[in-house]
Amino acid sequence: MTSTLLNLDHTSNAEQSALKNMRDKVPAVAKQFDQWMAEKALPLLHLPERQDDMEQVLKRAAQICETSKHLLVLGTGGSSLGGQTLCSLTDSGFPVTFVDNVDPHTIARYLTKDHIAHTHLLLISKSGGTLETLAQGLVLLKAKAEHFGTKDLAAHASVITMPGDRALRELAAHYNLPVIDHDPDVGGRFSVLSSVGLLPAAVAGLDVQAIRAGAADAIAKLKKDPQKALDGACWQAAMMDTRTVSVMMPYCDRLECFSAWFKQLWAESLGKDGLGSTPCDALGAVDQHSQLQLWLDGPKNKIFTIFTVKQDDSIRIPAAPFDGFEYLKDKSMGDVLVALQEGTIETLKRHHLPMRVVSLPDVSERIIGEWLMQMMLETIAVAQMIGVDAFDQPAVEESKILARATLNGEQASAA
Repeated sequence: MTSTLLNLDHTSNAEQSALKNMRDKVPAVAKQFDQWMAEKALPLLHLPERQDDMEQVLKRAAQICETSKHLLVLGTGGSSLGGQTLCSLTDSGFPVTFVDNVDPHTIARYLTKDHIAHTHLLLISKSGGTLETLAQGLVLLKAKAEHFGTKDLAAHASVITMPGDRALRELAAHYNLPVIDHDPDVGGRFSVLSSVGLLPAAVAGLDVQAIRAGAADAIAKLKKDPQKALDGACWQAAMMDTRTVSVMMPYCDRLECFSAWFKQLWAESLGKDGLGSTPCDALGAVDQHSQLQLWLDGPKNKIFTIFTVKQDDSIRIPAAPFDGFEYLKDKSMGDVLVALQEGTIETLKRHHLPMRVVSLPDVSERIIGEWLMQMMLETIAVAQMIGVDAFDQPAVEESKILARATLNGEQASAA
């Protein structure tokens, strides 16, 4: 069972008052969730119970594994980070790689004859017009067509995008590629539990039904006890005025992408109207050797969510052939990681830094499915508490418009 510990020692009177205020808002927030669920107005909340889309996901995943040796996912932001988070849970299944940037050096790696012949391309863009994904797709699909022929690409590439006459759908039609519809009412950064995240996960060999079952667990806990389920959201919202940076630090390599996924979710959903807090992704114990110095001895403007996982003790450390390392005798690699995480937790307490510790029994599909949904619920709840729209990103559109203007050779006009 997952357990959480919220450390509120040394918070100021103002922060304690703000926390009480946010906790008082929970009944209204819970009522809003109930309304969304009753009216089916927020499809994200109903993804855990859906089955109608799973057949298509599992069938396409099987086809990809039968006809290819490698899956290359082309997408950026929410079209990539959710899938990366899920696929990071395993390294023993079908190989899946994500390309979420347009660096020419990176793209060149996948233009080799071997990659073109044996790699399945999955292009993902909710809008169908994501500049990066279109550029990647045009380059790699042309190379694929030159190898297989335009009419035979259906077994070697797939598309996920919204319904409608959009650029990516037109590209799919040109190359006769199968298209899976992206729900237009599920935002990209909230799409990890849809085909966007589940198709790559299924290809990688993960139990996608268990991922959704875990998400259903989070919904059930919200319905049963919203005050308890949303207390982490209350804590985050209450601290925003004084603690402007929110650090997420898992002590598990397989959860490194989870922190990156959360960073986009939090920043893009809440950073509006001068509000929000800055998410900072970290990895234990790596960042003990980089960011910890700043956290402890720099500005006290941070809160911390630390994920710990029950560690495997099967890899034992042999005795050192020299003196000075007797403390490693009869220890495992897991023992070392646990000692490092406990040292950090205790140090953060001693430096009076607000912290939440989430203890996971494992990083199974069901557990991670629950925490993916939990973090989305918390983000939406915080948006409700501070009064912003969790589902738009108006400021992001400006940079996209200017990028296209540059590519068109237009002079960017002053604001």
